[in-house]
Amino acid sequence: MAAQMRKPAPAPTVETSPYWEGCKLRELRIQRCAACGHFQFFPRIYCTRCFGEHVEWVAASGHGRVLSFTVVRRPVSPAFAADVPYVVALVTLAEGPTMMTNIVGCAPERVTIGMQVVVTFEDWTADIAIPKFQPV
Repeated sequence: MAAQMRKPAPAPTVETSPYWEGCKLRELRIQRCAACGHFQFFPRIYCTRCFGEHVEWVAASGHGRVLSFTVVRRPVSPAFAADVPYVVALVTLAEGPTMMTNIVGCAPERVTIGMQVVVTFEDWTADIAIPKFQPV
């Protein structure tokens, strides 16, 4: 029997390190513009609304709603074979940004658009925890 392949882990960058540090601590962090208050995800070095250069990291509530989703029944690589079927979803956070994630903690057939979800974390390595969402 062949050994299971490891899932590719993200490589933190200067821009994303605070996000990954938060995930490791079980805290979902997003950026907020100090000038206009706009929340944004994915991490950037400027505000996507006013183009201000003073974005700060804040803890998000971790709550959101499923905007859209698909059920993956064929793994994208052998590393994900044990996970199928799994749900890839767009979740709109209570703060406003939308992020791509997985829905866990329920059968794929039970996921619905508009479903209320809350963040949970899955350890992939000693340093990387992946945020996923489960039904409230």
